[in-house]
Amino acid sequence: MINQRLQLRQVPGSIKKNDMLDTLLDIGEESTGEIDKTQIEPLFMDLFIAGTDTTSNTLEWVMAEILHNPEVLSKAKAELMQIIGKGNPVEESDIARLPYLQAIVKETFRLHPPVPLLLPRKAEADVEIQGFTIPKGAQVLVNAWAIGRDTSIWENPNSFKPERFMGLEIDVKGRNFELIPFGAGRRICPGLPLAIRMVHLMLGSLIHTFDWKLEDGFKPEDMNMEEKFRLSLQMAQPLRAIPTMV
Repeated sequence: MINQRLQLRQVPGSIKKNDMLDTLLDIGEESTGEIDKTQIEPLFMDLFIAGTDTTSNTLEWVMAEILHNPEVLSKAKAELMQIIGKGNPVEESDIARLPYLQAIVKETFRLHPPVPLLLPRKAEADVEIQGFTIPKGAQVLVNAWAIGRDTSIWENPNSFKPERFMGLEIDVKGRNFELIPFGAGRRICPGLPLAIRMVHLMLGSLIHTFDWKLEDGFKPEDMNMEEKFRLSLQMAQPLRAIPTMV
């Protein structure tokens, strides 16, 4: 993609797209030494992975959890039927009126944060936090996965209970440090607004449009809910479920 864009820029009369790639290439051509092609390639790989892999993994986890906990799926379907109505599509503007659906997503982020150790931070100077000294140059990883399962914060942390978020003002936007799947502060994930909209909209549409059952007659208690730790948190065994139109 980068080579194609570079070739296109050599064609007389070609029109710039003025997107992120063009902007980075412009910076590289200014001969400031700030960025070049070798830096653009890994940057775009990071953006691609962050924008697709994490969202799809989260959607797989939330579908697995509601199939593993059929009572949660039933309550979500009832809420959607009451608020949206039979045969009507779920739209982005509807999400604010679906508190139980929002609670399901929060509970999924708590148990299965897309990036379990978030992205590493590096101390620019010696820092003391809660009696611990972090030396200058040290790399710091925040274990969001462990925070979400901390018994001093959450009651029955290994249980999938969206109800724990009903009536609470806890969100995933970095203001509540017990739930930070996207990080917090100035370095919070820039894709948070889009990811939140996409997960809610896709989940609501999948639940409202289809009935779901596990493949090969599997029962919920037979599901493999083991995790595979990578940059993003994946299911050890991919979810296989069968939809039927409502």
